[in-house]
Amino acid sequence: METKNGFDNQENSMAVITADQWKTFEDTGVLYLGKLLNDDDLKAMQDRLDAIMLGTADVEYDRLLMQLDSKDGAYENAGEQSNGHKGATLAYRKIQNLEIDPIFQDYLSRPIFQEFNAGVYGDDTPIGIFRTMFMNKPARQGTLLPWHQDRWTSLDRDPLVTIWTALDPATKANGCVEIIPGSHKKGLVNPDHPSGFLTIEQAEEWQSQNGTEFVELAPGEVVALHNWVLHRSDTNSTDISRRALSVCYMDGRTNGGSFPMAW
Repeated sequence: METKNGFDNQENSMAVITADQWKTFEDTGVLYLGKLLNDDDLKAMQDRLDAIMLGTADVEYDRLLMQLDSKDGAYENAGEQSNGHKGATLAYRKIQNLEIDPIFQDYLSRPIFQEFNAGVYGDDTPIGIFRTMFMNKPARQGTLLPWHQDRWTSLDRDPLVTIWTALDPATKANGCVEIIPGSHKKGLVNPDHPSGFLTIEQAEEWQSQNGTEFVELAPGEVVALHNWVLHRSDTNSTDISRRALSVCYMDGRTNGGSFPMAW
């Protein structure tokens, strides 16, 4: 079975990314990799994350950065981001540092991700992980994430690759990622912001001058994103949660913190 961009859907095999597929990524900053999680692996991740949220998982909670969702949808009203469990609820917005868990550790080092990173960073570049995190928009809830680029002024170089895996249906109605294709080619929009967020004026200008695309995915499907692609996501207006796993890969020689190596 081939995926949207022609990948052979063999979840553990080494993919061969063609010149046309690289051209798609270079032009748009987005490459759909198809379904890379089979049903058993998908359920294992879903169950593991639910257990972590409910406080029943055998995991080192003091090593997990956890954040509760905003109750009113406002980004500034989301919970504090800090290590440790914050109560038994499925209404977490973010759980970070999941590379310490074997289920997620095995997934993030799959050959297709190794090949993709080699194509972006070079074959001889050691690859580290800036963050492996669960991103959640609970049913009839969710936090609006404003327009931004995934980059951080605390690092001496920008990570360029994010692999985003849908664990539930990701739709326009439940807050899937919305992007401006090709925006990565214009460079950094607001380089002085510590986390790459646009000002209100910049966001309005970019939206008025460029078309946007909703990255809708079925459970288990995966998309690769260039970190500089402008993106946002809305709240969830449905009865279905929008759970996802997001992994940001970086040059392993990056300075600005202590980061685990992916391979």
